Amino acid sequence: MSVRRSSVQQLLQSQELEREVVVKGWVRTRRGNKYVQFIALNDGSTIHNLQVVADAEKFPEETLKDVATGACVSVRGQLVASQGKGQSVEVQAVEIEVLGKADPEQYPLQKKGHSLEFLREIAHLRPRTNTFGAVLRLRHALAFAVHQYFNDHGFYYIHTPIITGSDAEGAGQMFRVTTLPDDHPPRTASGSVDYAEDFFGKQTNLTVSGQLEGEIAALALGKVYTFGPTFRAENSNTARHLAEFWMIEPEVAFNDLQDNMELAEDFLKSLVRYALEKCPDDLQFLNDQYDKELLSRLQFVVDNEFQRLTYTEAVEILKTAKQKFEFPVDWGTDLQSEHERYLVEKHFKKPVILTDYPKDIKAFYMKLNDDNRTVRAMDVLFPGIGEIIGGSQREEDLEKLRTRMQQMNVPEEELWWYLDLRRFGSAPHAGFGLGFERLVLFVTGMGNIRDVIPFPRFPKNAEF
Repeated sequence: MSVRRSSVQQLLQSQELEREVVVKGWVRTRRGNKYVQFIALNDGSTIHNLQVVADAEKFPEETLKDVATGACVSVRGQLVASQGKGQSVEVQAVEIEVLGKADPEQYPLQKKGHSLEFLREIAHLRPRTNTFGAVLRLRHALAFAVHQYFNDHGFYYIHTPIITGSDAEGAGQMFRVTTLPDDHPPRTASGSVDYAEDFFGKQTNLTVSGQLEGEIAALALGKVYTFGPTFRAENSNTARHLAEFWMIEPEVAFNDLQDNMELAEDFLKSLVRYALEKCPDDLQFLNDQYDKELLSRLQFVVDNEFQRLTYTEAVEILKTAKQKFEFPVDWGTDLQSEHERYLVEKHFKKPVILTDYPKDIKAFYMKLNDDNRTVRAMDVLFPGIGEIIGGSQREEDLEKLRTRMQQMNVPEEELWWYLDLRRFGSAPHAGFGLGFERLVLFVTGMGNIRDVIPFPRFPKNAEF
């Protein structure tokens, strides 16, 4: 009976020694002398390598010449207690088969210490590095934790459309989806492009948010969430923006702003706690290599209550701050990242939830407060990141919503169905959006959002 393949992680955790095993993976390093060769093998299941020991009498250099960094190999041998430092077990090789060669003269990951900028240029190979292996395992763990949290709390997962005819944010920075010819599209009598001739019979785009459709489901199922790709055609080359990113958007019928804040805080703490429990080795590596305060910062978020205050209170704090800001702040202005980080990192020294923003800087669907100047919005601010969640209680009153749409030039005819939700059995409801990459950025301690998604999309870049 043939021996089944074991993962590197399984073997490193195994207590059952002196047995035959088969392991397959990619060579990280090979070193040794004329008597013995040591091969560090990794298969992506853990950040740690498995040491394979090859006796030079059984495996002369001619046999091992293709066992180079980057090569893929299969090893059969005995799992034994390690005699050296750095690992508890190792494999004494009996048979080594090269499954895929990697020419040492051409393989770009021959040495350690490549810059993150260089690795972005070879995004198809960077998952093989320790850094990106750790980031991608953490990304998986966080995605799994999202679904687990909502499932355990009675939410239903809703798949909202990627192609949409509405602009949820009113920003207009959307990618157009069309089958019309580029050179001679059909025209109306006035000379504009005739989208009635397009595939969907109207102008459509890639979505920037699943929120509006999520509200449809919430007003039938009670508690729902979306988790899918979203797109924004914003010509931004910052370390915090992507053109393609993933959004998590819960929507809950009968929730108000207070309920929304409590859900957001509990949700974020649950995700961070899951990462700490399930990915200690990857987090320790990132803590040691990139951000010495990462683990303490994550634990701090789990252990402390979030500070809550209104936008108006925050503006007063910022106006009296002794720190000089690049962007001046006054009531009615949108807070910049420097303002948000000051509140979190220097003033309160804890995560912050800001509420009750001026209506003129927020979206049309947010519920008006009684002062008619502010809306029941909330932003959750994290250290090192700034805004990580944005949400609100939604306006459930039909006439108030219509008035806001008119004031903000949002065409009613395009969102007739959204207004119908207020015509037929309207109910108070609230929700928020969490940018998944910003969450991964915070949990991994990486400095650039392009390094927490496998294949980043940003201006002038769509190579892979």
